[in-house]
Amino acid sequence: MQALLGLSRKIDAFNTLVGRWLSWMIVLAVIISAGNAVIRKTFDMSSNSLLELQWVLFSIVFLLCSPWTLLSNEHIRIDIINHSLPLKLRGWIDMIGHVFFLMPFAIVLLWWSIPFFLVSLSQNEQSFSAGGLPQWPAKSLIMIACLLLIIQGISEIIKRAAMLAGVIPDSNVLQGSQHAAELEAERLVMHIGGDKL
Repeated sequence: MQALLGLSRKIDAFNTLVGRWLSWMIVLAVIISAGNAVIRKTFDMSSNSLLELQWVLFSIVFLLCSPWTLLSNEHIRIDIINHSLPLKLRGWIDMIGHVFFLMPFAIVLLWWSIPFFLVSLSQNEQSFSAGGLPQWPAKSLIMIACLLLIIQGISEIIKRAAMLAGVIPDSNVLQGSQHAAELEAERLVMHIGGDKL
């Protein structure tokens, strides 16, 4: 189990690095968007390639940071119900979700995204808009995201198995304490804000 946990730590470190670096693409997308808007309003000029580049940058963040989101346990779930369940049950729900839903979905999507990308690459598919960008780099993002998500899914399954076996602490306990800390911080902010009024 320790060897698998070592692999899990390496996967987590890699996807954290990828997520942190690629999340900066949002800043670049905002700068390009603002610059494009200023140029359009000031000089009555526009660029389809800059417009499409904004979409690609957003796609990079949305798709390639999804494994980091899964790692950080920030993916969408019904927290109201989840927090009311016993820890062991939460662990089993996570394990079943990863094994029977996340992994098959990501594998099927990867399987279908490879030919989707290869056809686009072989045709050197270009944008329908004049002066737009090539389409195959954007289409490769789906394939890359699925691969990263599968790798992160393996890491999550390893960690859930170790948690259920009692080898490592349950991450739901840590999140519960973090949630309590966030509530306390909000209470303090409200108290301080109320004193100023």
